[in-house]
Amino acid sequence: MSVKNDDTNPKKPNILFVMADQLRADYLGCNNHPTIKTPTIDALARNGVNFTKTYCQAPVCGPSRMSFYTGRYASSHGASYNNVPLKVSEKTLGDHLRSAGYRVALVGKTHMKADAEGMERLGIDPQSSRGVLVSQCGFEPYERDDGLHPDQLLSPDLAYNTYLKERGYEGHNPWHSVANSGIDEKGNLQSGWYMRNSHLAARVSEEHSETAYTTDRAIDFINEAKGNPWCLHLSYIKPHWPYIAPAPYHNMYSEEDVQPVNATLDEKVNPHPVVSAFMQHNESVQFSREEVRKRVIPAYMGLITQVDDHLARLIEHLKTLGEYENTVIVFTSDHGDYLGDHWLGEKELFHEESARIPLIIHDPRASADASRGKAPDLLAESIDLVPTFVELAGLEPQSHILEGRSLAPFLYGHVKPKQWRKYAVSEVDYAWRGARRTLGLRPDQTKATMITDGRWKYIDYHHFLPQLFDLTADPFEQNDLANDEACRAVCTEMEQALLDWYRKRKNRVTVSDSAIESNTDIADKRGYLFGYW
Repeated sequence: MSVKNDDTNPKKPNILFVMADQLRADYLGCNNHPTIKTPTIDALARNGVNFTKTYCQAPVCGPSRMSFYTGRYASSHGASYNNVPLKVSEKTLGDHLRSAGYRVALVGKTHMKADAEGMERLGIDPQSSRGVLVSQCGFEPYERDDGLHPDQLLSPDLAYNTYLKERGYEGHNPWHSVANSGIDEKGNLQSGWYMRNSHLAARVSEEHSETAYTTDRAIDFINEAKGNPWCLHLSYIKPHWPYIAPAPYHNMYSEEDVQPVNATLDEKVNPHPVVSAFMQHNESVQFSREEVRKRVIPAYMGLITQVDDHLARLIEHLKTLGEYENTVIVFTSDHGDYLGDHWLGEKELFHEESARIPLIIHDPRASADASRGKAPDLLAESIDLVPTFVELAGLEPQSHILEGRSLAPFLYGHVKPKQWRKYAVSEVDYAWRGARRTLGLRPDQTKATMITDGRWKYIDYHHFLPQLFDLTADPFEQNDLANDEACRAVCTEMEQALLDWYRKRKNRVTVSDSAIESNTDIADKRGYLFGYW
């Protein structure tokens, strides 16, 4: 199905592709969090489509985002962890949309590492117009900021630091000492890197904070680009750590807003070896303390509400410019955050808290009226966004490359595709983590893959026994049924489904299916007489 321009779609829509880093799917009001304030995002869900069963393709920043940007699984694009370069040959969202006349830009984070070796081998100058696009995931880097700037890694040309210094904030690295640090009751500077300081207000004025600044730069881009079709990837750094928020968001929530931890003593008695190794990571040890959860989670929630408020400001600006009625807004995140659930911190494994993500698509045009407020009961994946955006631009997705499926039919009230996916898949490569050494594994032995049909979630750890959860009977994933004799048939079925998934990976990306169709069995017409007497 292709979204054609007609009376209700008079021109190509703009696409505002918003991503919040490390935002759990269940930390939004529209996804049933009982106390968090996210009215702007809730309104997008109420007036758009809320895909509540969406999974990221790798619950780690870098590989998840590379799947978002390529429309391909992590094992296909190969950038399996943070700072693993994305192959120079991978076609990205920007490559697809620019062919339809779009300006495709980034404001914020990608966590992409350029394939410097591949560019050198091909003679691509990183400073050339082509080299910049290849180095930036196919985006025009209107302003890239990955939001990770401790002093020892500080980029000397960080635009946000320049911005802060121009407004009178002092210090070598005000990103750290101002935007991500606070002052304690004794007047001492305290770093937001330490979770004990999460209750403090960041020293920066809210209007100059990272989230506010990123929104300002998005507004700058839209002002500059209006009049021509554009796709802006607005990639907020927060609520990713350091968990520290500016006033008034730092104390907007309290301990009373912290939901009971999803962790039982039984999970610690005989945990799966890989899960046990992750439980030993420092972030897991700390988040297993209720004191830490009560200190961090209110700040985490405040950072989410701050994103929501600035998204409201951006939407209001779109309306003022007259751009809102022709701008499709997508809101999502790259992965979740355990926050102590299952005795874990950070992300990387496959519980719902980590691998399930929010995905809301709002199209204000009349053609999407039939779908407003819907929450389809289907499995979506982050790789579905590239083919969706390609269809919104009026193009046919390149099916020999893209492994996701367009969600456009669900946006415009069309009949559900007869053969929608039955399974969603997520992958992880934990070779860089301490868990690998705890388990005594080589770097090539650390892959794990999750597959779910919406009810059953099966996890293959390659060198260890699998896990199996019944998400219907056990939505909090407390009972591993992989060794339950009654579930042996389910394990076999899920193993086969995973094997089938591996077989279907799209690795022939240089020749389209249509080209093969038109060149099948024509050797004799080309003068190659095979088998003639």
